[in-house]
Amino acid sequence: MMANEALRRHRNSQRWTQTQVAERVCAQVQAATGRDPELDANWVSRLERGAITWPSGGYRAALCAVFQVASEEELGLYPKGSAAPDERPAEEAPSDDVRSLADDTELSARLARHAAETNVNALVLEQFDADVERLARHFVSRPLPLLIPEIRTARGAVFRLLEGRQHPSQARHLYVVAGWLSGLAAHVSLDLGDRCAAATHARTVVQCAEISEHSPLRAWARSFQSLAAYWAGDYRRAGDLAQAGHREGRGPGVGTIKARLLSLEARARAAEGDNRSALRVLALAHEERSAAGPDELPGVFSFPEAKQWAYAGTTLLAVGGDEQTRRAIGASNRAVELYHAGPEGDRSPGDLQAAHLDLATAYLASGQVERAGAELSEVFTAEVFTASITIRLRNLATLLGSEPYRGAQSAIDLRAHIHEVTVRPALASNPTEPR
Repeated sequence: MMANEALRRHRNSQRWTQTQVAERVCAQVQAATGRDPELDANWVSRLERGAITWPSGGYRAALCAVFQVASEEELGLYPKGSAAPDERPAEEAPSDDVRSLADDTELSARLARHAAETNVNALVLEQFDADVERLARHFVSRPLPLLIPEIRTARGAVFRLLEGRQHPSQARHLYVVAGWLSGLAAHVSLDLGDRCAAATHARTVVQCAEISEHSPLRAWARSFQSLAAYWAGDYRRAGDLAQAGHREGRGPGVGTIKARLLSLEARARAAEGDNRSALRVLALAHEERSAAGPDELPGVFSFPEAKQWAYAGTTLLAVGGDEQTRRAIGASNRAVELYHAGPEGDRSPGDLQAAHLDLATAYLASGQVERAGAELSEVFTAEVFTASITIRLRNLATLLGSEPYRGAQSAIDLRAHIHEVTVRPALASNPTEPR
């Protein structure tokens, strides 16, 4: 029994432990077959000691994929009964011409094997697509604590596969999947108020979009970065990012993303104080929606009509004035109607809360404190809120503490209630995109 120095040398060159090699082989076999093999460091140790010289075909292929070699012989693996090169009997040396021809043939064979190597197949990619679609749909209505582990598990599986080898088209597909899953992770972070983590995830989405040359993913990434900048109070950057995304959002599958980007830009311009631009871009957003095709993905990656009306209400409210406040009330009421009319599984509690908060703010601007309280009561029923809803509630409390509401008992009671509900952690049991 001779030690397998080739395998040990490859492992040491990667600075991997025997346990890490076993884990990577398990991941390769699971991706290729769906089975979960039980391999550990002892198995790798037996290979390196020469106790195992010829593992089964699936394990040999997985080892080649893990170490990215073209042939099993490079890892010191030989069929039972055969001898390693240094143990084989001496033969008559071939002529130079014969040796050259053999080398050329082996070079072509090696390229063919290399080109054919992949650690994924069509079924694996199809399952990832289905997982992304399901998670995107569930994100708007299911409890966040239930989704976080699923998102993390799916991202880990895709990232491990990308460390291996695929055909170029398969690699692009995996990068698109990785981009959408990183987008979900970005939403989780922003909903929990961790802007630094959200920014890191968003940069990963941009990188995946660039590598895969995927227009819908690239445009969506800009929309998320605009969203994050808005909630950080950087309204100029939020507007510019949305504008850049609109210019980049070309190609098939873009769907409603242009309407979303224009709505984001309009809201940011209004918050910045550029009312003329805000109203102009808001009108363009409504025009864009009428020409939009279907979205590539549902749920949190889509831009339903209800959400567009909610954005319009926020924008008009920021522009201010009696006329725009009346329009804001109409837009927010339309958003509430559409949310209630839609399927319950597609209903976003956070977006609905945001629309009620816009209505409360608009009624306050119109001097209707009691009606504002009625809208707030729709929000107070939630046990916890996303970070952005908490920000909105605190802004409303500040407004209630200013003239002419400061001394009114109803305003004092509402402020106390807002303080009570906003001291809770910003962990959304029903998360949505920060509004």
